[in-house]
Amino acid sequence: MLAVAALAILGPVIASHDPIARDMDRGLSELGAPLGPSADALLGTDQLGRDVWARVLAGATTSLQIAALATLVSLAIGLSLGLAAGYAGGRTDNVLMRFVDLVLAFPYLLLAILLAALLRESELGASSAPVVLTLGLVGWTTMARVIRGKVLSLSRSEYVLAARALGASPLRIVVHHIVPNIAGLVIVVTALGFAQNLLAEAALSYVGLGPPPPTPTWGRMLYEGRAYYRSAPWLTIAPGAAILLAVVAFNILGEGLRDYLDPRGRR
Repeated sequence: MLAVAALAILGPVIASHDPIARDMDRGLSELGAPLGPSADALLGTDQLGRDVWARVLAGATTSLQIAALATLVSLAIGLSLGLAAGYAGGRTDNVLMRFVDLVLAFPYLLLAILLAALLRESELGASSAPVVLTLGLVGWTTMARVIRGKVLSLSRSEYVLAARALGASPLRIVVHHIVPNIAGLVIVVTALGFAQNLLAEAALSYVGLGPPPPTPTWGRMLYEGRAYYRSAPWLTIAPGAAILLAVVAFNILGEGLRDYLDPRGRR
């Protein structure tokens, strides 16, 4: 995970070529085919003569930024609704959880494609904002349900009941007694949500609903290289391996944090 983040940050320094610039003379063979890996192009070139290594690094920056912003949006929604439902309980909890169930009734990826298509027609269509908003607005449900369950149990604990008896306001109880005790859970669901957003961003880019060209993304690189998977397999192997490594790394991080922060898991 640290290696992926380092490559994304240092991409402009490590890459020796512009990830967007086309070079028909250097990057293509005499027959106009992509060139394989070489000393000049570590992962070869694509059908437009662009350096694949430079595009993978630039795609890492794009994908990580989108996943991070989308995860923050999801966390803000999921944490707010989870805290409200778990602490208030009763009718408030029932209404909010039925709303969560309604959102969960729609397939995650299909809902993301629908929202991305609608937002792309707006004034934000020329930026990465539609992808960030799409992933943030459809990825909060799991966070809300998990946080709600934990808060529901904490709201009945003895120290929360004691704080209520002493006259503490609901806001003070939530901020000083509940939020610190769910911090570990929030970190875990955030890491797992980040991995989900990475994969979803690649899927949206693959179907043409990601950041608009010429912004390099791993999903778009997979789409562009699918026609050359036999003659130039590096066009799909490079971004596919990057997606695999990044998603697995953040999933392992989330699982590891869950085991470490859960006392029952350590036993």
